[in-house]
Amino acid sequence: MDQGGRGFWRDRRVCVTGGAGFLGSYIVEKLKSRGAQEVFVPLIEEYDFVQPEAVTRMLQTARPEMVIHLAAHVGGIGANRAHPAEFFYDNLMMGVQLMHQSWKMGVKKFVALGTVCSYPKLTPVPFREEDLWNGYPEETNAPYGLAKKMMLVQSQTYREQYGFHSIFLIPVNLYGPGDNFHLETSHVIPALIRKCIDGQERGERSIEVWGDGTPTREFLFVEDAAEGILLAAERYDDSQPVNLGSGREIRIRELAEMIARLTGFEGRFDWDTSKPNGQPRRALDTARAETLFGFRSQTSFEAGLRKTIDWYREHREAILAREMRS
Repeated sequence: MDQGGRGFWRDRRVCVTGGAGFLGSYIVEKLKSRGAQEVFVPLIEEYDFVQPEAVTRMLQTARPEMVIHLAAHVGGIGANRAHPAEFFYDNLMMGVQLMHQSWKMGVKKFVALGTVCSYPKLTPVPFREEDLWNGYPEETNAPYGLAKKMMLVQSQTYREQYGFHSIFLIPVNLYGPGDNFHLETSHVIPALIRKCIDGQERGERSIEVWGDGTPTREFLFVEDAAEGILLAAERYDDSQPVNLGSGREIRIRELAEMIARLTGFEGRFDWDTSKPNGQPRRALDTARAETLFGFRSQTSFEAGLRKTIDWYREHREAILAREMRS
């Protein structure tokens, strides 16, 4: 894959919201490797983007030419079910205010990240960008998905009325080293990795998994996602949405078996069918990203899982200690 872009970034002031987070840390690292010298990462302790004054103050401080908006209030099915109002309000307010103030203050380009949760519950597989509005999202994460999708409407209308240069990208579920492994808020891959490794060490004969294992998902290695986002920032300037994915669909039951094999867990899975499955199938048509800005994922799924498992083993004690303190 083309790793270029050094000339593009060298003298450009860039703000990466969520730049201290999982995906953001990879974006920031890649920006620096591409020659970016002025990368501003606002921290939530200093800038709560739900508050309008924080958005204005951050933009006045950073004076960015480009904003890459990754910051979001996110979690798995359990967190979405427990806090639907917060997930809707926080994500809506962050995105709408940040894009509006960026336009007002002369930001030259805005990169907005949506979510695969925005797609209708029963979208034909693979999900094509044209199907984004053909129904209501899956109920457990609809508030989050709809809040993020409003940035697409904003991007398109601001381009139409104001000539604002913004793009809207839709990544599938990400995974990789540095992911969130907290069982109450993590997504399926880090949750399964943790349960398998912890269960193996404790000698457990079984671990519980939500749902019945029949849904399918597509996953994108976080470093590949970061590359796709930066390629889009460099090469793409339109407001039609663009999927970012790997093109590989896998059933949750098969995913669990694969992670058990890679971690060495020899017990069984107890599927808790009283818990929701979430969307029945999830896989993206990724042709548009390759056509428009040359992105194709590079990391095989097993290689990505091995890297993620190795990272959790290496950092497990620190993660458990941090949870004990909180």
